[in-house]
Amino acid sequence: MDTRTRILEAAEELLDASPDRDVSTRAVCAAAGVGAPVLYRLFGDKNGLLSAVVDYGFDRYLATKREARPSADPVQDLRDGWDTHVGFARAHPSVYRMMYSPSFEAVPDAAKEALLLLRQVLERCAEAGRLRVDPESAAQIIMSANVGVALSIVTQPETYADPELSTQVRDAVHSRLLTPESGTAAPSADTSLLTASVQLAALLRTRRTSLTDAETALLLQWLDALAAGN
Repeated sequence: MDTRTRILEAAEELLDASPDRDVSTRAVCAAAGVGAPVLYRLFGDKNGLLSAVVDYGFDRYLATKREARPSADPVQDLRDGWDTHVGFARAHPSVYRMMYSPSFEAVPDAAKEALLLLRQVLERCAEAGRLRVDPESAAQIIMSANVGVALSIVTQPETYADPELSTQVRDAVHSRLLTPESGTAAPSADTSLLTASVQLAALLRTRRTSLTDAETALLLQWLDALAAGN
């Protein structure tokens, strides 16, 4: 194990054991068996260390998402992604709390990648005609709800103790953003038009057609305006 990894693992262990979810650089150095100059050379300061701990912890979580093969059902992949997110928060509460802490000057790289991976799943939902809004808007809505539930569970477990809470919020958010499955109640004409415009826009962004670049850009502009108007 290299020095950097040893420091990161020591910091994560100390954070998990800390009642106030904080740790001193001196304690980390002692646990990792290094001097303070080594820590500051590698991470700059305590904030840099904590940011690196977050990226290190979440990298293990994101690795499973990077390696996962998309299934034939993007909606199920979306549900599974929500559950995996909450599961990671439960298993690593200290790292998770820091992940979305407002104390960081910059958003950790792992948070940006998590949003990107979510948007990719939603683009597949749009291509399948299952999304009511554009993938970018849907990603922001779902991620903010997912993070809110996860933070509530890990910071106030006594208050948010219902084991079905995460599933209930997930299904409520998804039902607002996704179209019904085939065989259920038929959507309204306005909803069908919105879904069709979102689906066509998603397909145009990922597939080559006989249209010129200028024609494609104009059509996408019209489709986005149509979706926004609904």
